[in-house]
Amino acid sequence: MAAVNALSNIAEVNGGFSFHNCNRNAMLEKMGVKTPTARKTGTTIAGIVFKDGVILGADTRATEDTIVADKNCAKIHYIAPNIYCCGAGTAADTENVTDLISSQIQLHSLSTGRQARVVTSLRMLKQRLFRYQGYVSAALVLGGVDFTGPKLHTVYPHGSTDSLPYVTMGSGSLAAMSVFESRYKPDMELEEAKQLVRDGIAAGIFNDLGSGSNVDLCVITKEGVDYIRPYNIANVKGDRQGTYAYERGTTAVLTKTVTPIKVDVVDTKVSTSAEPMDM
Repeated sequence: MAAVNALSNIAEVNGGFSFHNCNRNAMLEKMGVKTPTARKTGTTIAGIVFKDGVILGADTRATEDTIVADKNCAKIHYIAPNIYCCGAGTAADTENVTDLISSQIQLHSLSTGRQARVVTSLRMLKQRLFRYQGYVSAALVLGGVDFTGPKLHTVYPHGSTDSLPYVTMGSGSLAAMSVFESRYKPDMELEEAKQLVRDGIAAGIFNDLGSGSNVDLCVITKEGVDYIRPYNIANVKGDRQGTYAYERGTTAVLTKTVTPIKVDVVDTKVSTSAEPMDM
């Protein structure tokens, strides 16, 4: 009976948007409560399939709002000896979810006695992210080479995936994609493919404030993995051209105010004899 009464007290939910909290939020703002804002993340990650395998690329800037927190952040994560994954979004989420899937893939390989497949990693990642409905902020570029050949996938934070010959993700993805769409071609040679990925990541670095510093590459083939860190330093720090120490009087002083500080001097007496202390 109590459950029936509780259900009868529930107000009928109408369709559409609910604005019940608008007045509450307005009052909180007047009280000085700072409302949460959307978190801005910055990264440029990309990957292409070339003649002999897959090349993954990433920049190395980690940001905290408008602050550069790390200039040399590793965004290409290890999954298996033949599989690597680039991460964009929240750094802690990308590292945690890739480490978790890496351990599961290793256990799977040990139990089956076979090399890990890229599609197995893809299924584990997408199921993990779909479970949290996007609250795990990890946008991934997964690449590897198995007995079926080179594979390249994107995994979005909500769990949807793509399989394409060249992909980009992150806040600098549009700049990188413009380079790929204009210059990519099937069966590219190694050096040409590496230069293309480098130029795509560099386009994100120079056109996106959340991307910066160096360009990391990871070349995955049947023969093995070549993790090049850094492959290229896009933003080379320049040398100072002069000195910035100026002599007194170089800059004109428009106004000058001297404010005296009043100090009360208190005499203190230090006794050298052993006098009893007042209790």
